[in-house]
Amino acid sequence: MSDPSKVALVYCEKYELEEVRNAVQQGLSILGGAAQFAKDGENILVKPNLLLGGSPDRCISPHPTVFQAVLEAFQAAGAQLSFGDSPGFGSAKLAARPSGLLAVADALNVPVADFHEGVDVTFHEGNLIKQFTFAKGVMDADGLISLSKMKTHALTRITGAIKNQFGCIPGMLKPEFHSRLPNVDYFSKMLVDINLCIKPRLYIMDGIIAMEGNGPHGGTPRPMHVLLFSTDPVALDATVCKMINLDENLVEPIKYGNEYGLGNSRDIEYPGEKPKRFFTPDFNANRSPALTSTKPDAFNNRFLRTFITPRPIIIEDKCIKCGRCVEVCPADPKALSWQNGKKQPPVYDYAKCIRCYCCQELCPEEAITVETPWLGRLLGR
Repeated sequence: MSDPSKVALVYCEKYELEEVRNAVQQGLSILGGAAQFAKDGENILVKPNLLLGGSPDRCISPHPTVFQAVLEAFQAAGAQLSFGDSPGFGSAKLAARPSGLLAVADALNVPVADFHEGVDVTFHEGNLIKQFTFAKGVMDADGLISLSKMKTHALTRITGAIKNQFGCIPGMLKPEFHSRLPNVDYFSKMLVDINLCIKPRLYIMDGIIAMEGNGPHGGTPRPMHVLLFSTDPVALDATVCKMINLDENLVEPIKYGNEYGLGNSRDIEYPGEKPKRFFTPDFNANRSPALTSTKPDAFNNRFLRTFITPRPIIIEDKCIKCGRCVEVCPADPKALSWQNGKKQPPVYDYAKCIRCYCCQELCPEEAITVETPWLGRLLGR
């Protein structure tokens, strides 16, 4: 029988630098210290979830004080650091500037890794995907430290330790995966394969202030006062589910992470704080058993896609008609189109919509949300 997975939970009241430094050191110490995960002189990539950038108070990315404390801890261990991500729009440097992460990295002389050029990687052990293209900065590093943000997500219900590595795929190759894998099952299997291939050495999550509701970009900040540390991303994400009263069986990356040996959500040890200290049962997350995306054998059923499956909708009084939702839609043909010469917001053709929620995730004005049609809500109950 294998040993239980360890998740170190550390209470942290606020983003005051010295308090965060102490919390990061405590979390790392519980798991053996930073030197356990990065040897002197090794090239280590710290991979934050940048998404689109945005000011720290919007809680889209890890807070700059958490980022700083993590960088300092691994620099003290002698690691040669870089950082990077492939955000939903634009470059890592562009997204890191408004989030405050670029200023921290510059002050600590941590360069931005190459997330533009791709490197083809064959992964024979993949359960679904046997060939990936990863950012050169990922492949050049000796090891990767994953730094995620505790947030809700329209497709996978939460975005955390497992999903963070999707940003290791450069640029516009990510929408291709949404197009090729147009349901949450296949998409989640792909996320698990990415983690099995890259093998991040450590997963850290910033949950001091999380995001609930219309995440991962347009949600509402929610204080949770916790930092999470683990070598097991399945156990870490399952711990988030425990804290927010979300059935982990509804989170497909956890399901396939267990099934494919990425980690273990069924036997977890908590050497620091216990999840019950952070239990927030009214955290605004999707707890409905209704599908977040159509199942593989039902995806081509036009009735299910139109009248049952949750779907993105545009809030007209928030829409500025910038067209980013149309631009990022990976469906072919696109599920959104303009009407009346851009005088009105784009209109969905839900029969074409693959329910990837890229439009909702990347809308700069938080003008897109996800709703379940009345028939889907009825069947969900």
